[in-house]
Amino acid sequence: MTTVLSGNWNYPTSVRFGAGRIKELAQVCKDCGMKKPLLITDPGLAALPMIANALEANQAAGLPTGLFSDVKPNPVSKNVDDGVRAYKQGGHDGVIAWGGGSGVDAAKAVALMVGQDGPIWDFEDVGDNWLQVNAQGVAPIVAVPTTSGTGSEVGRASVIANEQTHTKKVIFHPTMMPKVVICDPELVAGLPAHLTAYTGMDALVHCFEAYCAPGYHPMAEGIALEGMRLVHNWLPAAVRDGSDLEARAHMMSAAAMGATAFQKGLGAVHSLSHPVGAVYDTHHGLTNAVFMPYVMNFNRPAIEDRMDILARFLGLPGSGFSAVMDWVMELRSTFKIAHTPVELGVEESRLGELSKMAAEDPTAGGNPVPVGAAEMRVMYDAAMAGRL
Repeated sequence: MTTVLSGNWNYPTSVRFGAGRIKELAQVCKDCGMKKPLLITDPGLAALPMIANALEANQAAGLPTGLFSDVKPNPVSKNVDDGVRAYKQGGHDGVIAWGGGSGVDAAKAVALMVGQDGPIWDFEDVGDNWLQVNAQGVAPIVAVPTTSGTGSEVGRASVIANEQTHTKKVIFHPTMMPKVVICDPELVAGLPAHLTAYTGMDALVHCFEAYCAPGYHPMAEGIALEGMRLVHNWLPAAVRDGSDLEARAHMMSAAAMGATAFQKGLGAVHSLSHPVGAVYDTHHGLTNAVFMPYVMNFNRPAIEDRMDILARFLGLPGSGFSAVMDWVMELRSTFKIAHTPVELGVEESRLGELSKMAAEDPTAGGNPVPVGAAEMRVMYDAAMAGRL
């Protein structure tokens, strides 16, 4: 019997990659039709010289640019609402999404919502909600990543927390894809070692879960494999020496590759992490790194064959699943990643609630082993006990 192979595939946008490319920002914005963009970032970055320099360079190029930076590390809908207000009051006509996942996700959501009448939750990535978007009202976006983790700069969605329900929601529309991305590794050079590690582990998890997700998407799988090779070869170097622009550049590529690959799907690492991030406001990359080995263990029967390929491709000592697990555990140890979610503040009394939230997370459907609330609780229990 012949297997019928089919799928709907999408690939990212125009990327200007290389050290010093940020000098092209003003021209890129103009090419996208912007005359008065709003730069959206987080408060920490807003205080750094890179933002002042960008605003001054844009002004000198005849492109007056506003600034909005009231964005939480796990952005909430109020941040988006406030950004929309700033956009409209300032008479802006485009968005510069600058930062890590929080800044870029918030900026993309603002660009979406400036042209919509309903609440942001109307556009959650469920069913055909995206068809309700007034696509003509979405502002053009130029993205400038300053971390190497989420890959949000090449994505068509944003993760926004609902502060009333303490849940994270994926907001999606194809027009949320930035028109141009400027990947300049010089902008990442100052990222502290621990954040370099956390965001790098996020890129690894994106590639790993995409690679393991069921379904037919060989291009995504190939990109995921190469993304993991880049993480294997270059993340430790980027953590050791943030000024190593070669390592920084390869990790920027790995982050974008992870986000490109995970259109194939994510899995229970994200399903477990999203509720914890929403309830306890933990760093997403760190939280993923904590849960990764427990989910690997749970999924082992379904991913064993893929681990044989991955171990050989990465040139790991040993073979198969055990070699990959040893590598992941070595990374966690090297980067001083917490071994259990207890160290993130997760409470045993809330595991039932978290398990239900994890089962309802849209990433659960991409797990290679079918999972519901009971299976999520099994993984939470193992993680809380540090049991592998």
